[in-house]
Amino acid sequence: MEFERKRYSHSHMNIAPLVDVVFLLLLFFMLTSSLVREPVVKIKLPESKTAATGQETIKTITITRSGRILFMDREVSLTGLQEVVREGAKDSLRIKADRDASVGLLMKVIDEVRLAGVRNFSVVAEKAE
Repeated sequence: MEFERKRYSHSHMNIAPLVDVVFLLLLFFMLTSSLVREPVVKIKLPESKTAATGQETIKTITITRSGRILFMDREVSLTGLQEVVREGAKDSLRIKADRDASVGLLMKVIDEVRLAGVRNFSVVAEKAE
């Protein structure tokens, strides 16, 4: 008499090799990566009554649609802009021009800024969407 053997059907996927590979990759990255530690030295800064907080206002030239030029919210003429910039902004400044302002006026303002000795300036724009 012959008995019928019960056959098992494998309906699930064997993921043991996948788990092995994942653990090997994890081990590889853990061993090869180097964690960067910044040197930590605890110091106490000295106190000073005249210490500045480090907050500097950015010098700004604004050009309006009508052609008015403002340096730090004070209206100046194009001819006097070079002197005002030379006195007020020695390191850097930014230029904010209305989109309807004349490009020729913007270029004249940039020329005056360069002639004042300021080489680090930026023209502010909004990001287009």
